[in-house]
Amino acid sequence: MSRAAFFTVHLLLASLPFFLDLHNLLMWAFFLLILISFCVGVYDMQQTEHSIRRNFPLIGRGRWIMESVRPFVQQYLLESDVGGAPINRMFRAIVYQRAKGDLASVPFGTKVDTYRDGYEWMGHSIAARNISELDDDPRVTIGGPHCQQPYAAALLNVSAMSFGSLSNNAVRALNRGASLGGFYHNTGEGGVSDFHLEHGGDLVWQIGTGYFGCRRDDGSFSAEAFAETAARPNIKMIEIKLSQGAKPGHGGILPASKNTDLIARIRQVPVGTEVISPSAHSAFSSPRGLLEFVAKLRELSGGKPIGFKLCVGRESEFIAICKAMLDTGITPDFVTVDGGEGGTGAAPLEYSNSVGMPLRDGLAFVVDTLQGFGVRDQIKVIASGKIITAFHMAKALSLGADLCNSARGMMLALGCVQSLECNTNHCPTGITTQDPRLVQGLDVTDKAQRVARFQGETLHALLDLVSSAGLESPKALDRSHIHRRIDQMTIKRYDELFPMPTQGAYLTATATDPIYIHLKEADSDSFAPATGITLQE
Repeated sequence: MSRAAFFTVHLLLASLPFFLDLHNLLMWAFFLLILISFCVGVYDMQQTEHSIRRNFPLIGRGRWIMESVRPFVQQYLLESDVGGAPINRMFRAIVYQRAKGDLASVPFGTKVDTYRDGYEWMGHSIAARNISELDDDPRVTIGGPHCQQPYAAALLNVSAMSFGSLSNNAVRALNRGASLGGFYHNTGEGGVSDFHLEHGGDLVWQIGTGYFGCRRDDGSFSAEAFAETAARPNIKMIEIKLSQGAKPGHGGILPASKNTDLIARIRQVPVGTEVISPSAHSAFSSPRGLLEFVAKLRELSGGKPIGFKLCVGRESEFIAICKAMLDTGITPDFVTVDGGEGGTGAAPLEYSNSVGMPLRDGLAFVVDTLQGFGVRDQIKVIASGKIITAFHMAKALSLGADLCNSARGMMLALGCVQSLECNTNHCPTGITTQDPRLVQGLDVTDKAQRVARFQGETLHALLDLVSSAGLESPKALDRSHIHRRIDQMTIKRYDELFPMPTQGAYLTATATDPIYIHLKEADSDSFAPATGITLQE
């Protein structure tokens, strides 16, 4: 409706009461509505922010109305079972079903196009085992030669999500679910809150560049504060966050709207301000420094497992860390590999879409590098990045991971409906908000049971897959078990796509090896790659 049409229509509508019935109250109510819409239209013509509203007063607002309802219309009316992002409806549905204990089988065959490029599947065995022959609670012991308090971890755990990003009830439910199911709960970099401790579930304390919970007033690391918190009995491991998949190379973001008095006290930051963690650590500045920090935290914690988390960026940086392991004799107890697919954290679009190595590639690279430097047997590898189903776990384990973490899967088990409001403080399910009116809608007891049930059912499904492959435990999965359609004429197994180097092979690599250029760039005293490197011996 153009400006001229706007005035014409409103003039005609406003004159109706005078021609029909001046004594009818409904007519005058209609006139009042027309007057209000006229005032709104005049305002639209005067404002300068939106050209569409200036040129098409009143009716131009329809664009913003349609934009606001589009995600809901798309998800609930138009989306197919295999459509929807970041997590498609098929995967969301299986999480809901397993979390609630509903029937989780699928009728009438797959809805996935098995002939599309990139389709992946697991090879079964004619000599399949009965699932009853397998250990129904497989555990992975994390703790290298210098660890005094090793930890037996479950194969599927709660990935890093901070209190602040999540509500207090969400944190309570996750931790109570971890306690019920016997798996660990990663705190995220926001510190250890009362809500993490309330139900006694096992914790992995994540320490980011902001050192929340173990920082001095100037934001630097405090050994005294760290030692006090690390001594808590339900803190089983400590994870140094180097980078995360949502925004690798970018500090964590807590919007000002979520930074309440309580969160500010826990993080030791000014209340009501946007909290952006530094992009890099101040406690160390080199690969050698990182490992010395690992050793320091291990000592301060009384010998608990210490590791670090990263999304792989430049290959030479992780290789430099491995070189530092050999130079110092210090190895972490575990390495968590996050995928660049993005995660639960709010992030700039470019980071979520285009920064960081995806999980499959990053995981294979980290495992291969540890193997190539001869330290793989001392370090456990944890996969974290869009782990939703048992097949996602099987793929990660086949590439060399020892266990998996899931963030978005656990959020869906809590009741997340993928409304994509995580960074607005308006999450309708009370998971990623600090609004008490929304938080109270999340029932801790019910959601904790759902989290525990989802973890248990997914682990059972993994054991089902493993038994169908004729294997005695998930540890037996390797790269020969997963197949991938490259194109319509080519199928390859993971061991062909990601050939595993032999133990210590990178120590004697030559210029003909693809890894050679990255090896030459890497220096244990600097994360920065060496320049001017050529492939000449």
